Amino acid sequence: MVSADPAVDGADAVDAPESDLAVARAATPRPIEDVAADLGLTPDEIEPRGEGIAKLTQSAVRSATAGEPDGTTVLVTGMTPTPKGEGKTVTSVGLGQALSGLGESAAVAVREPSLGPVFGVKGGAAGGGYSQVLPMEAINLHFTGDIHALTAAHNLLAAALDNHLHRGNDAEVDVRRVDWPRALDVNDRALRETVVGLGGPASAVPREDEFVITAASELMAVLGLAEDLSDLKARIGRIVLAEDADGDPVTPDDLGVTGAAAALLRDAFRPNLVQTVEGVPALVHGGPFANIAHGTNTLVADRVGASLADYLVTEAGFGADLGAEKFAHIVAREGIVPDVAVVVATVRGAKRHGLELWPTDFDALAETDPGAVRAGVDNVIRHVEVVESFGIPAVVAVNVFADDAESELAALESTLADADVPVARSTAYRDGGEGAMTLAELVRERAGTGEFAPLYDLDAPIREKIETVAREVYGADGVEYVEGADEDIDRVEAWGYGDLPVCLSKTPYAFADDPSLTGVPEGWTLTVREASPSAGAGFVVVKTADVMTMPGLPAEPAAEDIDVDADGNVNGLF
Repeated sequence: MVSADPAVDGADAVDAPESDLAVARAATPRPIEDVAADLGLTPDEIEPRGEGIAKLTQSAVRSATAGEPDGTTVLVTGMTPTPKGEGKTVTSVGLGQALSGLGESAAVAVREPSLGPVFGVKGGAAGGGYSQVLPMEAINLHFTGDIHALTAAHNLLAAALDNHLHRGNDAEVDVRRVDWPRALDVNDRALRETVVGLGGPASAVPREDEFVITAASELMAVLGLAEDLSDLKARIGRIVLAEDADGDPVTPDDLGVTGAAAALLRDAFRPNLVQTVEGVPALVHGGPFANIAHGTNTLVADRVGASLADYLVTEAGFGADLGAEKFAHIVAREGIVPDVAVVVATVRGAKRHGLELWPTDFDALAETDPGAVRAGVDNVIRHVEVVESFGIPAVVAVNVFADDAESELAALESTLADADVPVARSTAYRDGGEGAMTLAELVRERAGTGEFAPLYDLDAPIREKIETVAREVYGADGVEYVEGADEDIDRVEAWGYGDLPVCLSKTPYAFADDPSLTGVPEGWTLTVREASPSAGAGFVVVKTADVMTMPGLPAEPAAEDIDVDADGNVNGLF
């Protein structure tokens, strides 16, 4: 365990640690067998994968998920974020450590980092400071190979489909209606649209194609929601890869490659066990994006954590309008229902809305402006209302950054308190679990005081589900269907997928589908341009505005700061 230095000038000053990497390297991790023992797992129930890393055995997973989980589930979500994020993972890890410090049996469950953000804008996704999961370098770079396995399985399906076209196309696939792209776990805008099959008769059939980042692959969502290996295989088998000449779905089952793809994901299905800086068990597993999928770690990891610990702290991507909404409508229906939710808010996040900044100007956010903070708090309050609309009690965690002014922190907290929103300040980045103790006590107090209920029934028509989310979560006046979206929805319902939940793909930087509409916009209409079944995952993806499934690198990507020395030490991750 590594402790933060408590000697800080001023009660509310927050001095950042030297770097996340320095904290990680200074830590003395517990033997992974001891971490597993905290969850009641024996050495025979884990498979070590390097120092401080293990995968649960298949028998351990089966045993842990055999019954209904009875632990308290804490969902960490957030306000509408800036592109750099507001610290949900830091808060999740810090809260787990704080609950452990209060004497509770606790586990943290977070997503595996995608190499896209690691080398792009946000950097790694292992938390930070004294509230991170270890080993940080390994988790951010390759880890146990789960994401690479997903990439391989995804591209196997793509290759099998093109091979089928090349070998005679007995399934009569319409090459104009191939829906399955290729995948890569790196931001590469040049591959958003491409052409494959060039080179003459010896090559495949020429057609238009595209790449998505692996986190946006339906296989990632399939892995995230599968209950066991049999369910994983069944979900893979019903993925819609393309349409045939009659307009009917063509699936991996039709091509005979379901088993091969499932075999590639056999080990990836098993959750990864690591630990936090303070030695609290952490399950790092899966990583679907919240603007194209359900945006949380795997169902199996949550079920393991909620079964083996008294408190499971899990997180959902982006703000409550995306992550928490999808958790409520998709994940909770699979058996993991939040007992309480934490909405992470920051001074800079509130200030961005108060100043109505888009694109986000981080130099402007660095200027002290309590008035701008107060003006932007309505965004935080609206996210709390979204969470509570599902009957989930909510609290706000003010995640403190080193350069936050006390006047701004006070403005954020007092404005929330005036609105009767339960709020606690968290200095978990600097102080680890000790910095989240007040938050942990508030979470314990609020947990279990609500009654969960989704906002729509599964048997409602798809358009009704879309419009419910648009109006009651996003605050839209209505929905406009463009570019063939109406026909898409009719086709999805005709195929028999009308009883699935909807997964709306929308910008994370506003409640609206336009990121420039900051705060809590009114008088706008949600634009739906496409709908398609993620039949394997078990939801209907509804794309709005211009959401990208293959991000691009920024002008100054984080990759430019990452290096490795002659001894193999990685530098520049943080």
